[in-house]
Amino acid sequence: MPQHAPNQRICPDCDGFPTVAITTSHRSPNGARRTVTVSCRTCHGTGAVRPTAGREVTRV
Repeated sequence: MPQHAPNQRICPDCDGFPTVAITTSHRSPNGARRTVTVSCRTCHGTGAVRPTAGREVTRV
């Protein structure tokens, strides 16, 4: 399981697992299944997103 720095937010789309290998139905000449590696579009394969600027709340 990946470990994250405490000041980084985990990507909400991939939950910190930014790259996955997907098997296809095609087989290579030696009989093994072919895989495609896909990265998260939101975090671009880093697993973390930049912290957003906090919204200031004023109490009346």
